[in-house]
Amino acid sequence: MNASLALEQTAIEYAEKTAYTFLETSATYGELNESVTRFAASLQSLGLQKGDHIALLLGNSPHFIVALYGAMRAGITVIPVNPVYTPNEITYILKNGDVKAVVLLDLLVPLAESIQEHLPLLAHYIVCESGDERAASYHPIEETPHTKMKAFSKMVGFPQPFTAPDLHEEDTAVILYTSGTTGKPKGAMLTHKNIFSNARDIADYLAISSTDRMITVLPMFHVFCLTVALNAPIVRGAEMVILPAFSPKEVFKAAKEKKATIFAGVPTMYNFLLQLPESDPADFSTVRLCISGGASMPVSLLEQFEKKCNVQISEGYGLSEASPVTAFNPLDKPRKAGSIGCSISNVENRIVDEAGDAVQTGQVGELIVRGPNVMKGYYKMPEETAAAIRDGWLYTGDLARQDEDGYFYIVDRKKDLIIVGGYNVYPREVEEVLYEHDDIIEAAVLGAPDPDYGEAVLAFVVQKGESLTKEDVLRYCKERLVSYKVPASVEFLKELPKNTTGKILRRSLKEQLLNNS
Repeated sequence: MNASLALEQTAIEYAEKTAYTFLETSATYGELNESVTRFAASLQSLGLQKGDHIALLLGNSPHFIVALYGAMRAGITVIPVNPVYTPNEITYILKNGDVKAVVLLDLLVPLAESIQEHLPLLAHYIVCESGDERAASYHPIEETPHTKMKAFSKMVGFPQPFTAPDLHEEDTAVILYTSGTTGKPKGAMLTHKNIFSNARDIADYLAISSTDRMITVLPMFHVFCLTVALNAPIVRGAEMVILPAFSPKEVFKAAKEKKATIFAGVPTMYNFLLQLPESDPADFSTVRLCISGGASMPVSLLEQFEKKCNVQISEGYGLSEASPVTAFNPLDKPRKAGSIGCSISNVENRIVDEAGDAVQTGQVGELIVRGPNVMKGYYKMPEETAAAIRDGWLYTGDLARQDEDGYFYIVDRKKDLIIVGGYNVYPREVEEVLYEHDDIIEAAVLGAPDPDYGEAVLAFVVQKGESLTKEDVLRYCKERLVSYKVPASVEFLKELPKNTTGKILRRSLKEQLLNNS
């Protein structure tokens, strides 16, 4: 079984059921499946074959779903790319990924033309119309000298003969380039087995059914959305309420108008929803489940949101290399605030020490995972693959602990550990304290070199007004933290740097520190 076949089965069982709504458009599962097959056939007509690579430079839209599933149906490996990356970042991924075709929004045509000379393998651009007036002047499609450019609408507009390739579960379906904390991003190769098994297992674990309506607002090019808010609903025949971009107001509106039953987001999204002054919690009255992932959610934020909207948040954990989900708070047992829950079906999580041996319950160690969702390796990086996957276990680089009931807790990234005078300080525990302050909206903590103690704790906060002082924050922390965990300094920012999924970027804060020092 693979994701493309799962869509075919869903289309047979729920042919007339709505697969998605997007702005003023919608499609049934029967219509979606037909569009996917037409796109797969069109790719074959361009000369693309099983094993070739195609990149998607798209935002949230039906185009993304059709291109993703159409390519997978044709046996072509998909590389989703963040469309707001810089030209240099996009060029690196397309070149390193040996991409032969790109599906992109018409607004990105000038960018594509500017990097073309660096990409000799690239033979085709498939252009999706945005309706934006700025794109009208490009006239890029199928006109000299743009012979490499085809219209997406034509690719799915006319039926062509499709020859189904012989797909194997270990064939690479998707390559996800990790953002990378150091050096160039690495391409995690996910097989058809990886993609389908994780979608199936998370759908089972969260009891997603054909009666659900999922708000799909997370970026589709990100693995969290790809599995939880796109593939899992398709496997179960649920409806996707697709939003082109995150807006707290539009999320509440969509939840109310579409009677949504599931919302998936990162902690920052929940924070923005919580802070929206004109929000009406009643708009979330049909939502049975909120899902959080992508970063650890502060317990204070979780509790405030649940109280306001009267809905439980189930926090989970995942990483690109694991397709991504490995753990989630169960629905049939108590939810534990601050925990990522238990291992999902068919996936095993373990906490180990530096030697790779299991630690005792409650002790902190590195989280490692294994299961049908773990990648086959990094594209063209055998040494990095060998370092990440050892004896069948994926080493995540995250520090965690497990309680006596089998629930896991992420303590922090291994690389973010701060050592102050020989004592371990986990940034998250300091951040949790800061989030509990009534006048603090967001917080991030990191370590910096210190001549006396090796490292010092630094705090960056966003406050609600302008009443807080650094002394107020330090005094607050001293009342709640042992002395070596108290920040050595506090800096107020108007906002914290985030990536496109809303995850706070400690790395960017470190770069700011280096630039200012």
